[in-house]
Amino acid sequence: MATMSEVVTIVAPILGEFKEEAATTKRVLDRVPKDKLTWKPHQKSMTLGQLAWHVATTPGSLARLVQQESFDVGQASFMPPQPQSLEEILAAYEQSVREAEQCLQGMSDDRAMGPWRLLRNGRELFTKPRISVVRTIMLNHWYHHRGQLSVYLRLLDVPVPVIYGRSADEDPTA
Repeated sequence: MATMSEVVTIVAPILGEFKEEAATTKRVLDRVPKDKLTWKPHQKSMTLGQLAWHVATTPGSLARLVQQESFDVGQASFMPPQPQSLEEILAAYEQSVREAEQCLQGMSDDRAMGPWRLLRNGRELFTKPRISVVRTIMLNHWYHHRGQLSVYLRLLDVPVPVIYGRSADEDPTA
């Protein structure tokens, strides 16, 4: 609980959630088998390495985007690269988390509530408060892909770590 001398900003709860979820994401990334990075469950799916890379880099990538006034999806490529090693993925994750924390820590309420635009080839798709983009694209999108990654782990018979309570492989209360 904040004291009278502490000011709670709009971003403070998001930053707290981000830090907790970053630790959870690290547990999942640590389980990625380094000898299976090119495996994929379906021909239309990303490889394990590409998905792990996407999960590792989403916060930092989105932190860079929300610092801009807009982003044009028509000018971007959304196919993650194929990493060569698990160490490369984990290093990218550490950098990504640092960038996202710095972005969130430095975001004023005015900036958080300021408009951010998504474009496609110059045509506006939406304008939302920047904090809404942080919530939906940085965080919810991140959790979605982390969930996909946990399914990949299950399909590879890798023990799935605790995410929001027990998994079939771990029970934090035991």
